[in-house]
Amino acid sequence: MKVTKFSGEQVDYQQEKLIRSLKKSGAEDYKVSEILQKIEPQLYDGISSKKIYKLAFQYLKNYSNANAARYNLKSSMIELGPAGFYFEKYISKIHELLDYTTQINLTFDGKCVSHEVDVLLFKDDLVTMIECKFHSGTEAKTDVKVPMYILSRFNDLKGRKYNLFGQFRTIDFCLIVTNNKFTEDALTFAKCSNLKMLSWDYPPHNGLREIIDRLKIYPITCLTTLTLNEKEQLLVANIITVKDLLAEKNWLDNLELSKIRIKRVLTEANQL
Repeated sequence: MKVTKFSGEQVDYQQEKLIRSLKKSGAEDYKVSEILQKIEPQLYDGISSKKIYKLAFQYLKNYSNANAARYNLKSSMIELGPAGFYFEKYISKIHELLDYTTQINLTFDGKCVSHEVDVLLFKDDLVTMIECKFHSGTEAKTDVKVPMYILSRFNDLKGRKYNLFGQFRTIDFCLIVTNNKFTEDALTFAKCSNLKMLSWDYPPHNGLREIIDRLKIYPITCLTTLTLNEKEQLLVANIITVKDLLAEKNWLDNLELSKIRIKRVLTEANQL
């Protein structure tokens, strides 16, 4: 049986891949088996991967909002757009939990021209600039033109001293972060040019997905108990992560939610 991907490409249905994605949500083995038994009779030749995802998400949601939220993690990253401003804030918060001091949205005069820098990191007396490449679709990949362009910007800034984190310092490294994936050419060029890269699945076993699960720093957009409008209001108030919401629960009162809904939101948040 064939599955139609978002790109239109048709691939063989792989039960193992579906099982793996369900397990990553945190669902127990018996529940994964139950969901699989419900989904597979509804599959047909040429079914879209999006349709399979929706079925899995709905069955997971019936079982556990927190499991559904984890399953929905990659798609929820898109809600940090459309321009990616909240994605930059989210990446900054991730690195704060990794013991970096961070600053966001800065402008520096380079040797030739001025440059906006999305995020700046400081740790062990070293400064790293982060350039975020946000995609509003789950299938888009960051190609080689992006690291080539960012390398030229980094080279224009590198070696010059700026007032950073309390004293004059140079920018030592450059990290490119995307919410999706890099092409092989992009990774090859980055390695050759000594650029650091972070994507959904790179570096292997330490990509964005693994870091998020390990730190339990989920974006507020993954919560299934809030509407899109409610999530947007929280993002505007700088409530970017589920941890932020648990630290400032009063924002749920500002959304004028009922006591029952507040309880459901907090239950999902605490489970995550």
